[in-house]
Amino acid sequence: MKNTLKTTMLLATMGALIMFISSFWGPGGLTIGLFLALAMVGGSYWMSDKLAIRSARAIEVEEGQLPEYWSIMRELCLLSDLPMPRIYVSPDPQPNAFATGRNPNHAAVCITEGLIQHLSWDQIRGVLAHEMAHIKNRDILIGSVAAAIAMAISFVANMAQFAMIFGGGSRNRDRNPLVDLLLIIVAPIAAALIQMAISRSREFQADRTAARMISDGEPLAAALEKLDVASRSIPSLANANQAQMYIANPLAGRKMAFRNLFTTHPPMEKRIARLRDGSWRDAV
Repeated sequence: MKNTLKTTMLLATMGALIMFISSFWGPGGLTIGLFLALAMVGGSYWMSDKLAIRSARAIEVEEGQLPEYWSIMRELCLLSDLPMPRIYVSPDPQPNAFATGRNPNHAAVCITEGLIQHLSWDQIRGVLAHEMAHIKNRDILIGSVAAAIAMAISFVANMAQFAMIFGGGSRNRDRNPLVDLLLIIVAPIAAALIQMAISRSREFQADRTAARMISDGEPLAAALEKLDVASRSIPSLANANQAQMYIANPLAGRKMAFRNLFTTHPPMEKRIARLRDGSWRDAV
């Protein structure tokens, strides 16, 4: 119920924000903004998982292609009492993973080729337990919606930049160009803040749930150590707006941009320490 309320608030905020920003382009802009808001709110709910999978360039895999992957997922489904999600692999060379979907009955888990190449299957089991924990905790929708909102805000910022460069027509010549400039600056910050607020607490909770699920925090802790190093040394194909969905920040190795100041993930050393100090066994 808590995450359902958060998702509803996010969708309402996105719709209101798009309409508010569009109002700066006059009555015509407000009308366009209304249709944009309705389309993006609906699309965020129904299509957010497909957008995430497409953004990762992932393909669905059959059991014969990766039997170890399927075997671990079957075990985790039994341990978590969840239905089998759709299983994907992304060609991204950086080891990483994410879960997405509207609910446990419409969920998908994606790992990267880099994860298969750089981690042992026991460590991958810890990573997949973390992703199943996101599904079990019912926060996959809110993560997917947050990513879709970030993409929508970036789209609006691009619209403002286009209008600033090419002009908005004779009816909008008296509009203050500082409004467009402000939108271009503020929009990416707003997207980053939304992602940061959603992701940080979710990761700690998913780590705890994953360790409890497999009764061991070490496989995930060892995996996170490798992911932390790899995220700084191996470039990722991940879209910046989807970064908060991954178990490790895929953008850690990129050159510092202003929006990267607002980190979407809690410090990796804290996550590893909590997994190894046994605090995941404590009651919440």
